[in-house]
Amino acid sequence: MTDRQPQGDNTQPVPQIAVAVVDAETPGNVGTIARAMKNFGLSELLLVDPPELDPDGEAYGFAGQARADILPNATELSFDELAESYYTVACTAVPNEDPTNHVRYPAMEVQELTEHLSGVTKPIALVFGRERVGLTNDELAQLDALCSIPASEAYPSLNLGQAATITLYELRGLSLASTQHPDELHRRAPKPEVERLHDQFAEYVAAVGHPEPKREKATRMFRRLLGRAHPTPRETSTLHGLFRRGVQWADGSHPGSSSDKSSKPDRTREDER
Repeated sequence: MTDRQPQGDNTQPVPQIAVAVVDAETPGNVGTIARAMKNFGLSELLLVDPPELDPDGEAYGFAGQARADILPNATELSFDELAESYYTVACTAVPNEDPTNHVRYPAMEVQELTEHLSGVTKPIALVFGRERVGLTNDELAQLDALCSIPASEAYPSLNLGQAATITLYELRGLSLASTQHPDELHRRAPKPEVERLHDQFAEYVAAVGHPEPKREKATRMFRRLLGRAHPTPRETSTLHGLFRRGVQWADGSHPGSSSDKSSKPDRTREDER
């Protein structure tokens, strides 16, 4: 199940999502999957024919904080029970492009899962198979949908734990109400502050004696640079301070500068080019 609660309009319920691992050979992979579930807000782990999960062994060692709840509360069930009780999405590395053979066709890409599952009201299970051979064709024939992670044609098979982690990451929009990130990772400075910075740069260019015929080109280049950079308020404020101090040093008004004109920057040959 997810730990995320519906927000705003509740006309479309948030899906209940479980993760099922079929016949895993390595306890460490089960632990890795449990940890990924904890990372991305899922809590219901289903195990079909699991290996022994020793509390002092590899599974619990790889599970991180999931060793306290997800692993000890995992549900063991048969494959038939899994197929009957859940809307199942089989995760496979090898889909089939031939529409005449529906065992491995059609398979959606993993990034399409969120949209595909958003309207499902039955409990959902993402089903991962064995490390070496995945899910068999007979097993796939009993499941409702297929998804695959796009990878190199030369080597498309991912490690079981990696495949589960990528899949759960793509489903974070359904499973997480919030993350450790703020709502806005990069807030651009207000337009008036950016425009004031352009004016200040033009003043700086003149104050340091940049050749007058080249000043328009320099200010235009600076505008294009900021347009690509999307500076934050803090970055804009820092540049304001640097250009202001540069102007003060150039005109001798800064307390640490000399009023002697000979201390001001000279134009070099490169300036004149």
